[in-house]
Amino acid sequence: MARISKLSIIVPVFNEEKTIQDILKHLLELSLPDNIPFEIIVVNDGSTDGTYELISQISKKNKKISLLNHEQNEGKGAAVRTGIKKAAGDYIIIQDADLEYDPQYISTLLLELKKNAIDVVYGTRLHRLPHLDKEESRARFLIHYFGNRFLSLITSLLYGQWITDMETCYKLFPRSAVANMKLESRGFEFEPEITAKLMKQRHRIHEVPITTVPRGYEEGKKLNTVRDGIRAFLTLIKYRFT
Repeated sequence: MARISKLSIIVPVFNEEKTIQDILKHLLELSLPDNIPFEIIVVNDGSTDGTYELISQISKKNKKISLLNHEQNEGKGAAVRTGIKKAAGDYIIIQDADLEYDPQYISTLLLELKKNAIDVVYGTRLHRLPHLDKEESRARFLIHYFGNRFLSLITSLLYGQWITDMETCYKLFPRSAVANMKLESRGFEFEPEITAKLMKQRHRIHEVPITTVPRGYEEGKKLNTVRDGIRAFLTLIKYRFT
């Protein structure tokens, strides 16, 4: 693996005033392998609470943070695409703002990248069951869990490469891989789209186990398991044959 000169951490945000200060604090405190320098690109996706104002205050005090703004909510995929255009690092990772994913695992992904002849690393949550008490109901959790398992299996079968957690937020990839990639998705279907296109470019995706603290729907979880699951399935089919 070539030496990483800079890492871009893209944080898409929509109505996360309760968690945005904490996640930015954790990111700013990161100590990455080999002291890799990093930038934090926060894309406010049309938040209607106090999220934008909080990010603005923090970014004025720290040059590592860049704040980009969508006047209206356009979706996670659109926010990530905006962040990619701004990214100056030779590697990019996506970080959700809701504290489900612990930023300390970013170092785990970077170390895996360093010790293997690979250029894309995903953090997989599906090596074990997450904490059920953070889900709104067991039935709803099971739909989400097995839905993700199913979509990951479909991804593996369609694209000829085994993967266990296609929907994970933690995707570490070279900026060069997406620089000329025509990304189209605006919502959560961004996850299957970028995975499909990385695989079609013949990038080998390596997975490392991570642990998350799933957020319940009463805490603001935005993913609609059935609707977004159907969209993800159709996205995987679409990009396999186009």
